[in-house]
Amino acid sequence: MVSQALLASAPPLPTHRDPFDRLLIAQAIVEDVVLVTAHTQLRRYPIRIVW
Repeated sequence: MVSQALLASAPPLPTHRDPFDRLLIAQAIVEDVVLVTAHTQLRRYPIRIVW
């Protein structure tokens, strides 16, 4: 379930087309959490990544 607060405060991600990745990126930005992933494209965004 995606909260309305997350959707309202999520920044636009015009260069990323995968909708699930967009949700993960937005949540990582809004909630200031670390993502654990090997997905190299996500390194373009202002999020903390481990792996």
